Amino acid sequence: MQEQSEKPQENTFTQDLLLGGRVALRQPTQGYRAAIDPLLLAASVHAEPGETILDVGAGVGAAGLCLASRIPYCRIMGIERQKDLVRLANDNITLNNVRDRVEILHGDLQSPPPRLAAGSYSQVISNPPYFENTQGRVSTVVAKGLSNHEIDCDMESWLKFSLLMLKPSGKITFIYRADMVDKLLSLFYGKVGGINLFPLWPMDGQIAKRVIVQGIKGSKGGLNLLPGMNLHNEDGSFTQATDAILKHGQALHLELA
Repeated sequence: MQEQSEKPQENTFTQDLLLGGRVALRQPTQGYRAAIDPLLLAASVHAEPGETILDVGAGVGAAGLCLASRIPYCRIMGIERQKDLVRLANDNITLNNVRDRVEILHGDLQSPPPRLAAGSYSQVISNPPYFENTQGRVSTVVAKGLSNHEIDCDMESWLKFSLLMLKPSGKITFIYRADMVDKLLSLFYGKVGGINLFPLWPMDGQIAKRVIVQGIKGSKGGLNLLPGMNLHNEDGSFTQATDAILKHGQALHLELA
């Protein structure tokens, strides 16, 4: 495994449009760049007026900003340990005129900023690193390595922090690797119940690569394996359902029919 250089990367970024132009997003030209995962995560959240939502590992704010665009009556807080991404996230908050209801703080899960009070959030959402520190090659681009690998905070610590921040009976929503969902569910055991498991199939006939996992803190409810959705048609284009989420900002419903 190669060591990551701590040398700062060149401060260049692109400015992209999400949700059919509803959200402007500045993100680094190198390192982790938001794909469709944070958009699908944001689409899976349903909130009542006045709810507070915490995005753990917020990056440049893609999920929080998409959520703010769709649900204007909730307040969204984010925590991100990479200072360069926090700066871009706050630029994005200003670009999208949501500074009155979206905020992203610098900090890590081991020593969070004091403003993040335990037990104060209605919901916690996260698109956590998908790889354990020993899996695969860690990118030499620091931002990408930290975003993709559990370098200094494993999934158990990630979940422990998320549950600490949640109110009793609060809702937690992760988007995660389908082939490692057993690890996540084992960590949920005894702490999170009423779980909905929503597979994201690349296309018909292929195994799921991602899954959305949503549950309730302290619930004794069981697990529902939902039908999920196909992301692509056979020609590689997005399905109508995927387009409705990515381009038109529609919600993704994780309830049983």
